[in-house]
Amino acid sequence: MSDTDGRTRRKRDRGARTPAPASPPPGRKPFPHRDLLGIEGLAAEEITFLLDTAEGYAGSARPAAGPRPLTGLTQINLFFEASTRTLMSFEIAGKRLGMDTVSFAVAASSIKKGETLLDTAQTLNAMRPDVLVVRHAHSGAVSLLAEKVHCAVINAGDGRHEHPTQALLDALTIRRRKGRLAGLTVAICGDITHSRVARSNIHLLAAMGARIRVVAPPTLLPRDCDRLGVEVHHHMRDGLADCDVVMMLRLQKERMQGAFVPSEREFYHFYGLTPDKLARARRDVLVMHPGPMNRGVEIATAVADDLAHSAIEEQVEMGVAVRMACLDVLTRHLRPDMAA
Repeated sequence: MSDTDGRTRRKRDRGARTPAPASPPPGRKPFPHRDLLGIEGLAAEEITFLLDTAEGYAGSARPAAGPRPLTGLTQINLFFEASTRTLMSFEIAGKRLGMDTVSFAVAASSIKKGETLLDTAQTLNAMRPDVLVVRHAHSGAVSLLAEKVHCAVINAGDGRHEHPTQALLDALTIRRRKGRLAGLTVAICGDITHSRVARSNIHLLAAMGARIRVVAPPTLLPRDCDRLGVEVHHHMRDGLADCDVVMMLRLQKERMQGAFVPSEREFYHFYGLTPDKLARARRDVLVMHPGPMNRGVEIATAVADDLAHSAIEEQVEMGVAVRMACLDVLTRHLRPDMAA
């Protein structure tokens, strides 16, 4: 069987395992929040509702080929940090839904001239957007902005805090491949200390009933790691034993002050995901990475490109579906056909 045939069959099989949408408690909206600022605090049925909605957008065609329910609404992407995947994914998601999408170049804006975050909020309010997507280098900045603007706010990553849509797209990818989240053993490996992706995934997987392990050297584990309800491992072969899913994280050098690892070469030797280390996991293990990948640092090329196990390409695809779902759900109160 060719790689193309195998990939087609896997997609068809995953589609057949789509779970039925979750029902909210009587008298309660399935997602009652105005904003999506983090995964922490979301109930399992709220997470499931977002995943089920995203499932409906998975494999969505180009705008001309389908309905555009958010036509006439405005989305502003305000990125204080550089981004490729997340920014492009939100742009594509908004345009596929029919939104007027504007990406704010912070590096060339008045914000770089000394404008405060609160002044920025006033400026944005005057523009009357319907959804504001924000990425910021400081934890809590997105929540502060959400308090001052009149539209829905989606956190596209704030400091070391959270990256909720990344966790949702990871969960959707796992659910499509494995058919479930509950009961799976998931190992999150690498730079846990500086990773907002790790935090959001830990909150989501815990809420959905998965067993979570973190695997990293002591220098790359947060001090409160034991309070997150995870198993802590310092050796890859122990941490990966019988795992269903392995999530690799990159070394976030831009957030590091000082030396956290002796060298990239030594880090790869002990904590890089190689075929021999992966052999400790289950035979049908799923390999994931939020990107961008540093091949030969946290993951070997042979593992990253192994179609039998790698879901890295699918994660990117599911990112558009998840962001379409978030834009859809957070704007339903603005649309007469959905407001009731």
